[in-house]
Amino acid sequence: MAIRKKKPPAKKNTISVPPMESKDRKLLFSLLDREYKDARCSLDYKTPLQLLVATILSAQCTDERVNKVTKTLFKKYKSPRDYADAPSEELEEAIHSTGFFRNKAKSISGACSMIAKEFGGKVPETMASLLTLPGVARKTASVVLGNAFNIADGIVVDTHVARLSRRLGLSDNSRADKIERDLMEIVPQTKWILFSHQMIQHGRKVCKARKPDCTSCPFSKLCPSKGLEE
Repeated sequence: MAIRKKKPPAKKNTISVPPMESKDRKLLFSLLDREYKDARCSLDYKTPLQLLVATILSAQCTDERVNKVTKTLFKKYKSPRDYADAPSEELEEAIHSTGFFRNKAKSISGACSMIAKEFGGKVPETMASLLTLPGVARKTASVVLGNAFNIADGIVVDTHVARLSRRLGLSDNSRADKIERDLMEIVPQTKWILFSHQMIQHGRKVCKARKPDCTSCPFSKLCPSKGLEE
């Protein structure tokens, strides 16, 4: 009987990106302001409650899909009590196309029930209070605080921000919470809210996951990972 040779284990990414120097970081922030001065949240909303619901729905789903769903959803459910009182099957059906609809429906219903009972029907305006809501972690809380209330109490770290932070040498961590801590130390707090939107827009437009377009990147001369293989 022929003996099969074991395949060698896949090589892990051992490429180390050097940290971006302080002077280059300052220039990067200026260039971000120049290139993406009008960057904003791509979720459609008019109220803090709508933004909270949309952000919960955006997990593992594109903002474009979420906006299509909420266009109808927001016409039917207008208050926390509307969501809390909705039959679970009904709410699940309404958000089905966003994926993970059962967990999302449970989170939305639970969060809205708590808002109605413990916060007077208003979305709370502090990180500590938002984190008590079912289905709400730091990322969601930071999105709501920054965009609905203009409160900079954290930096939103999504997949784009995480990827670009490592490529640009702003953080060498892979966990979102550690990346956020690294960014909060080097990004001026006055830029925390806009910074995330700028990084997300750049990640979608230029510095894409599979093939970054370094030739057209306005930050290529500053980028310590330019030319390095992923």
